[in-house]
Amino acid sequence: MASSVSTNLNFLFQHSSVIRPLKSTTRRQFSVRCGGPRSNRGPLVKGRILSIEAIQAIQALKRAQRTDPSQIEAQLSKTLSRLIKADLISAFKELLRQDLTDLALKVFPAVQSECSVPDLGLYADMVLALTRTGLTQHIDDLICDLEKEGTIQVDDKALVRLVRALIEGEQVELTVRVYEMMKRSGWGSGIEIDEYVAKVLRRGFKRFGKEDLADEVDGQLQSVSRVVLGKH
Repeated sequence: MASSVSTNLNFLFQHSSVIRPLKSTTRRQFSVRCGGPRSNRGPLVKGRILSIEAIQAIQALKRAQRTDPSQIEAQLSKTLSRLIKADLISAFKELLRQDLTDLALKVFPAVQSECSVPDLGLYADMVLALTRTGLTQHIDDLICDLEKEGTIQVDDKALVRLVRALIEGEQVELTVRVYEMMKRSGWGSGIEIDEYVAKVLRRGFKRFGKEDLADEVDGQLQSVSRVVLGKH
């Protein structure tokens, strides 16, 4: 009996498969950079995925700019018309990321045409890019286009980004014009003001030496404080 068990155990050991630990399937995440080691562009933002159509549009515009700038307008109408809103915005932001601000400026009107109301966040992105790349002469045209809309969404959370972008770019008169547009849109009267936006404006006006406007905004802030205290 013992001999039989020993024989069976030897058989099993000789024919059994060796069980090896599974290799880890955990994926590693890398920061992807485009343009080679000499490129000064930042890494792709996590979660940003460009569609094939958006990539092709960007490549076509860059190719036209490099080989024949006179064809840029033709490429704009040809490539952008095929993009849905999400792809259009992604392409615009990718051009900004690559500091191709002049191309982004040409794409910007098409982006805004897809918005039912002016997208103040995209205006802020454009102002910051123009300031960063030294193309500040185009910021005036940008604000002129915004003024043509008549009113803006003063309760838009992106409003403070636009105001800060103008202040950081030392755009004194344009900051004043945006403030006037805010008032025409109901800021400080029919619409309750955002305290944070008001503080940013007040600091900006004081920095620019616009004490009368700083005092005006300060008065609006005090009104808000009185209303809040009254509720308590």
